[in-house]
Amino acid sequence: MSAFVAPRPAALALADGQVYRGAAFGAETVGSGEICFNTSLTGYQEILTDPSYAGQLVVMTYTQIGNVGTNAEDMESERPFLNGFIVREHRAGPSSWRSRQDLDGFLREHGVPAIAEIDTRALVRRIRDGGFQNAVLSTDPAQQDGAALVALAREAPGLDGRDLVAEVTCREPYRWSEGSWSGVGGELPRESRPDERFGLVAYDFGVKRNILRLLVEQGFDVTVVPATHSLEATLALEPDAIFLSNGPGDPAGVEGVRPIVRALAERLPLFGICLGHQILGLALGGETRKLRFGHHGGNQPGQDLATGKVAICAENHGYAVDAESLRRAGEAVEVTHRNLNDDTVEGLAHTERPLFSVQYHPEASPGPHDAAYFFGRFRELVARHRAGERVSGYDVARGAG
Repeated sequence: MSAFVAPRPAALALADGQVYRGAAFGAETVGSGEICFNTSLTGYQEILTDPSYAGQLVVMTYTQIGNVGTNAEDMESERPFLNGFIVREHRAGPSSWRSRQDLDGFLREHGVPAIAEIDTRALVRRIRDGGFQNAVLSTDPAQQDGAALVALAREAPGLDGRDLVAEVTCREPYRWSEGSWSGVGGELPRESRPDERFGLVAYDFGVKRNILRLLVEQGFDVTVVPATHSLEATLALEPDAIFLSNGPGDPAGVEGVRPIVRALAERLPLFGICLGHQILGLALGGETRKLRFGHHGGNQPGQDLATGKVAICAENHGYAVDAESLRRAGEAVEVTHRNLNDDTVEGLAHTERPLFSVQYHPEASPGPHDAAYFFGRFRELVARHRAGERVSGYDVARGAG
């Protein structure tokens, strides 16, 4: 019989003075950042490796985390970018034929602290009722003093005004050619890719790999470029279209991209997702505002205003575009989609130019996939534009999904 091993101590301190104590796993270190909660039932590895969580601590509302381990295929980027992970129950022994490493080892390898065995329902209610705030998570046995950790939380930088994109974007352009995962041995059914190819430049604000995969499936030859890749360098690649990716933090804090996006929007078809949607809104003269606790999870209701259809959407953002600000700016932009929980803007389309964007994640790896039709709409927009048709983003974005 093996001897009992006491769990390592961990403490989570919020800036409002609340301290939670639980069991540590992952790396032995201290992480700080803005705390948010995610309501997804599956896909914790995709959440961990989504660069949009840079500068944040993530609480999972689903109770059992770790039971499917981790694997190379489910990575959404090269590594986790979040600063801490918080769960109710950590399942140390994964039970999945796809698992190659347990969650504890994965987080240790990447330097991410994690805490389990705390009342996540109480914590989520606190965030939901009080709104975003900073927190500190310590899995270091030498740093467990609650008052000291609260003080660190109050001193930690928030997300407002920070350029977190600069920390997650690629450093050099690269080509991406991998399509959707076809399973072990390639046995999963898949549709054939279109014969007609289009050149696409994807601006990396913290891009998720499954977005790139689905763009490839639509017949795009994808070149990924850094967030501040110049207008001249991008046009020299002779793309047929531009994509603006998801990413972390405050869109107003991202430096140097608005004039580039504005100029590209005047020349080429363009599609933006999440932060890319927000940056397009800013480039067109609009404003963004911070939400109370944001949208993080795979169960947000996004309504297509043209058809009335509601898609269950994956979302991950703490800021939203102010539609009225775009109208004040005099742009011919219409709201195409709304969130039915709080009426925030979920989609925009230009009525004169080939531009549209969505706030949620239509690639939604590992799901839901209700909104995946947006990639087909983007291809249609580019094809019609290249054929010489005077087509607007609004013409395409309000199509039946």
